[in-house]
Amino acid sequence: MDSLDLSITYLVNNHWLAAKKPRFKGTRYFKDCSCSRNFSPMLASEFAPWSLTLLYLLLATLHEKDTVTLYAKETLVYMCRANVYHILGFNSQKAISQQAPVLALTCFSLILAEFPVRDSDLLMGAHQRPLEADAAQNLEDKTLESNRSDAPIYPLKERKFAFSSKQLSELIASRDVTAFYALGGLAGLEKGLRTDLQSGLSVDETVLDGFDAVSAAAEDAGSTRVFTAARPSPSGARRHEPFADRKDAFGSNKLPSKKDPNFLQLMWMAYNDYVLFLLTAAAIISLGVGLYQTFATPHGPGNPPVEWVEGVAILVAIVIIVIVGAGNDYQKQLQFRKLNKKKEDRHVRVIRSARSQEISIHDLRVGDVVHLEPGDIVPADGVLIQGHHIRCDESSATGESDLLLKHSGDEVFRAIRDNKDAQNMDPFIISGSKVAEGIGTFLVVATGTNSSYGKILLSLEEDSGFTPLQVKLSRLAKHIARLGGATAVILFIILFIKFLAGLHHSTQTPYQKGQQFINIFIIALTVVVIAVPEGLPLAVTLALAFATTKMLKDNNLVRQLQACETMGNATNICSDKTGTLTQNMMTVVAGTLGRISQFREESAVSHAAPEKAEGVSTAGCVQSLSADVKSIIKESILINSTAFEAEEGGTRSFTGSKTETALLTFARNYLGIGSLNVERSNRKVVRLFPFDASRKCMVTVVQLDNGKYRAYVKGASEILLEKCTKIVEDPTMGLIAAPMTEDTVQFLGQIIASYASQSLRTISLVYRDLDNWPPVGTKGSGDDVTFEDILQDLVFLGVMGIKDPLRDGSRDAVQACQRAGVVVRMVTGDNILTAKAIAEECGIISSPDDVVLEGREFRQLSESQRDEITPRLKVIARSSPDDKRELVVRLKEMGETVAVTGDGTNDALALGAADVSFSMGISGTEVAREASSIILMDDNFTSIVKAIMWGRAVNDAVKKFLQFQITITVTSVALAFVSAVANPSEQPVLTAVQLMWVNLFQDTLAALALATDPPPQRILDRKPEPKSTPLITVSMWKMIIGQSVYQLAVTLVLYFGGAAIFSYDSAYERKQLETAVFNTYVWMQIFNMYNNRQLEKSFNVFEGITRNWLFVAVSLVMIGGQVLIIFVGGEAFSVVPLTGAQWGYCLILGALSIVVGCVIRLIPDGPVERVFESLVGGGKRLVDVFNVRRREGSE
Repeated sequence: MDSLDLSITYLVNNHWLAAKKPRFKGTRYFKDCSCSRNFSPMLASEFAPWSLTLLYLLLATLHEKDTVTLYAKETLVYMCRANVYHILGFNSQKAISQQAPVLALTCFSLILAEFPVRDSDLLMGAHQRPLEADAAQNLEDKTLESNRSDAPIYPLKERKFAFSSKQLSELIASRDVTAFYALGGLAGLEKGLRTDLQSGLSVDETVLDGFDAVSAAAEDAGSTRVFTAARPSPSGARRHEPFADRKDAFGSNKLPSKKDPNFLQLMWMAYNDYVLFLLTAAAIISLGVGLYQTFATPHGPGNPPVEWVEGVAILVAIVIIVIVGAGNDYQKQLQFRKLNKKKEDRHVRVIRSARSQEISIHDLRVGDVVHLEPGDIVPADGVLIQGHHIRCDESSATGESDLLLKHSGDEVFRAIRDNKDAQNMDPFIISGSKVAEGIGTFLVVATGTNSSYGKILLSLEEDSGFTPLQVKLSRLAKHIARLGGATAVILFIILFIKFLAGLHHSTQTPYQKGQQFINIFIIALTVVVIAVPEGLPLAVTLALAFATTKMLKDNNLVRQLQACETMGNATNICSDKTGTLTQNMMTVVAGTLGRISQFREESAVSHAAPEKAEGVSTAGCVQSLSADVKSIIKESILINSTAFEAEEGGTRSFTGSKTETALLTFARNYLGIGSLNVERSNRKVVRLFPFDASRKCMVTVVQLDNGKYRAYVKGASEILLEKCTKIVEDPTMGLIAAPMTEDTVQFLGQIIASYASQSLRTISLVYRDLDNWPPVGTKGSGDDVTFEDILQDLVFLGVMGIKDPLRDGSRDAVQACQRAGVVVRMVTGDNILTAKAIAEECGIISSPDDVVLEGREFRQLSESQRDEITPRLKVIARSSPDDKRELVVRLKEMGETVAVTGDGTNDALALGAADVSFSMGISGTEVAREASSIILMDDNFTSIVKAIMWGRAVNDAVKKFLQFQITITVTSVALAFVSAVANPSEQPVLTAVQLMWVNLFQDTLAALALATDPPPQRILDRKPEPKSTPLITVSMWKMIIGQSVYQLAVTLVLYFGGAAIFSYDSAYERKQLETAVFNTYVWMQIFNMYNNRQLEKSFNVFEGITRNWLFVAVSLVMIGGQVLIIFVGGEAFSVVPLTGAQWGYCLILGALSIVVGCVIRLIPDGPVERVFESLVGGGKRLVDVFNVRRREGSE
């Protein structure tokens, strides 16, 4: 009765829990049990089935809506079903006969379970719930009512498979070997998925009969197939569809791809901007007023009916902005689609109907048996059936940098059954990982969106949040609109008062008076239109489009257009190590052969410890070796290896473990090996001992030409050194072995320690000559020889130092980032010693105060400790995906603008959390690329520096144009205001057509010119701007105000005093003066455009102009257009030809804008900033006083 007592006690306890906490997590009933290991489905030895039957009857007497009762029934049904599988699947006929009563009572419990219970979770399959306990957090906030359903009851026998896709997906996600054991291991999966581990799926399968657990259990346990065969579908449409039921139950192996927006949607996305909305409103108002003026008002010889042009021109500008933005996005989509296309479809080898065949990865189904070979990218989640020394690189999926050894499912099952430690055994094959070593087969259990790779892809969320520049521009546009509206209202009030004051003495007809009032209204609206910065969004769009085009040439594919301007102000970069800072290519960079010969490549010399550089170059050292030593080193590397040679993209490369590929590359470069297949075919291998993790070495025994044998051994240096009794003393003199002395052992130990301290992975090459095989003293045949029989009396040949070298330019790129005020941090899955050494070598660690932590230590820090350490934290080693994401979130909370690099599926969360995310175009997974905003086409950290430069160039381009635009806006509005108020006829100094040329075409052309300046190298010499930095800085305000004052002074003096200054008396001369005023104003804008090329305190406004042919071309167009307007514009522009003297002073006054700009740059920013602060402070005080008095008045 112990089992029953235990079960009832647990039930009562959890019933109490349910009363205390209404949202009791019943899904954890199985997992939370204090004796969960005893609660396994192998119940014959733990719980008597009669106890289960009695317990079920006891539960049936309870109120069936009780939470605990429902889930307890589920658990019992699960346990009974699993017990049936265990009895029939893993026992002999005799054992089954002995357990007949057990089987009968268990089946009786299952029959009881067929009684209707109105609970949707139970209807899903009782066997499903306990495994889903691993995902119980997702159900934590669901009430019991949300789990109930009035759906019809479907008997279990109508199921096609024993497991659901969700259950298998959770099995892989949890990687819980106990849950795997609970499902019956590989045999249980084989039966439940209706497949065969040897012959795979049947190529003739279409639809399947329903699955009945009880009837299946009653079949002959000796048969390997307890499920019915495929049958024709009664519905003709699905009769010939392969694997129809399997596809319905588990889905296909196609990952979801986001539907790209069409061109119209891209146009709407480009148009969906506050500034463009403001421009549209201004265009409608301008067009309406212009059409009224064109068709409803009389026009004289000097006043052509072209008032509508301004509104149309603004609309044309909006269309250009939208089309350019949408076109750039569309081009970017095509580039991204092209990048992914080559990785979307590939073929895998599967076993179907006992035959090996290749199929598309999209045709893979749950239940398929798939071949694994070195170099394969795993196409789906599964469980290893059988394999020889399979190691997988799961760094892209889990962040684990070391190769993970896989164990077959049967091996894991036997270990658990025999009560052995199986926690460190891993039978699970993860989609997206890469097979580095070994061959074998695995059973597919999760595909497509149910696989771990697919679930991460589905979890990605697009964040369409606004960038800092967008926020600032929207805020600025609102301020400009308010100021323009306020100015227009003030102007209208002044002119309206003048209009009312003149009515008493006016002799005009009522129609003329009405027309005068309409003109006043039109002038006020004109001021509003002038104030709208229609060139600003075009400048932003052009700058971003130009920058993204240029960035693509610098190996940066920008997926999100605004990412490049955000990158300009990045303050932190959290970078990967492997493949980004380093070459992702393990290379032999140092070595000691025998005792005499040493070599070292320059890449092995740490910048942090250059004094450790010893040895000649690799080529020089190898050339000095004797022929027989070269031969044995070559043979040792070539034969004692499981790596192989493959051809990809027209180039031959080695595939296998990183250490072996490094040694083979060394042999190819310096020892002259040919094709691996040809070289190995000439050797007779008699025995191969694969790499053994406990002994940390690998052995290959070959028969030599003289009939003797030689064992080649490679492995961990410190272990093999202890096994050596001899050493090749001087490799330059021949293969002569000398006794190993204490001094030699100490010397080699220091060499090994020196390599390790520089983060070099050391591997020793040793050998042993044998007269016979098997060796003398061993018992049995050659197959009975053990590691220990070989690892004795070894001859030390050499030790190699292997590392993943830094990319060319990585150190310079890191230093450039630091000079630019960008903090570079490394987040890697490598061990802390390697990570620290690489960080020191590339300059990430440059101060004793810099902090290096492991991910485990970082996770254990408190909130206050993280806040204290994060600014100094430079390296996180052995990190998990959550560590990188947590670091990004923490930095963003501290006000930093964070960029992140990532290449693996596991990096998706951190990429999504960052302000700017970089993925790898070569080594990156599809998930990483989908989550990123910029793709590094060459996987090189140096390209990130280019992105910073272009990002700052975009910000500078916007500021340059903004400075230019606001100057024109201020002067145009001020001129219109002053001249309209001062002029008796209430006409502005510039006509509507002249303002159109200045305010639209000048602005548009200037946007094109100023947006295309390439970034100079010194752009990295300044610090990034914080997010709180205003869009218009003090130095910009200084230039805007200074230029505006100069232009207003010149224009108003010419307009009001020009006739007196130049003694113009005739009407034609006065007309020339008006033309000269317009011409001077335009030339001041042209020269001011050159002046705005420099935002910094540089007086050379022509710097780099020869590298920007577009700026030169736009300048020529603007100059040519202005000259043509003066000479042939005539009545349309209300101008007349000017004399040479008049052209002279127009050009001189315009060119003085550059001189004025130089004088303004000499004025220090400090006093100006203090003046602004005092003005702003005074304004705030006035507002506060006003608000206080208003509240007092209301009280």
